Amino acid sequence: MLHPVVLSGGSGTRLWPLSRQNQPKQFLALMGDRSLFQETVLRAAALPEAAAPVAVCSDEHRFMVGEQLQAVGVASGGILLEPAPRSTAPAIALAAFHALTGDADATLLVLPADHLIADEAAFRSAVGAARRLAADGWLVAFGITPDYPETGYGYIRSGEPLGADGFRIARFVEKPDLATAERYLAEGGYAWNSGMFLFRADAYLAELGRHAPAMREAAERAYRNARRDLDFTRIDAEAFAACPSDSIDYAVMEKTDRAAVVPVSCGWSDIGS
Repeated sequence: MLHPVVLSGGSGTRLWPLSRQNQPKQFLALMGDRSLFQETVLRAAALPEAAAPVAVCSDEHRFMVGEQLQAVGVASGGILLEPAPRSTAPAIALAAFHALTGDADATLLVLPADHLIADEAAFRSAVGAARRLAADGWLVAFGITPDYPETGYGYIRSGEPLGADGFRIARFVEKPDLATAERYLAEGGYAWNSGMFLFRADAYLAELGRHAPAMREAAERAYRNARRDLDFTRIDAEAFAACPSDSIDYAVMEKTDRAAVVPVSCGWSDIGS
């Protein structure tokens, strides 16, 4: 089954002063009547064979997450409370362990809570392609087809085709200067790194164990020692404090030989400024 994982750990430093620590941008209604978080969970819940979404957030945002889910009628697949920020790779590991407790074949769709997607049909089609690749053991990044030379995003270079669904990732590249971004656009084969991913939970944990074993071990211990508190899962603070902090890009995707990209043009924005 597909398990959407909504990463909701933003600290409210972007879009200040509208966005603040106690109400970061993902919980604001910036583009309509619903918040970016609510739009994200509704988009995920509408996907075929999707389980209830899992949210990973801080303790101070736990009631906001619960209330916003309830307001749009989306059931919770779990609200995991990070005791400290450790970037995306450990947060996704917690969600993977959580999903696997009830579904040995769990596939994760990892979505930041603060992204805007205008063309949901294109997004659904890309998710379908990514699921087919993930079934064969690929860890899939969604690459946004660029329509101008953006210097604020990292890029993904596509390699050999993987059938009709996507490409092996040739390399990740850091945020370029304008001349380099213009060259990427002219050459083709480059996509913005959206920060959205899809893979089997067990495949992600296997690659995390291969490339960042201390992180995997600490995240597993922190999840196994977690305790339930009403509708929330409180991750063990002592075990999680020992977990190295790193992004999924650096910890796993740039090191694994199973990284793939599905290019998509879906009216995407990370609403950064």
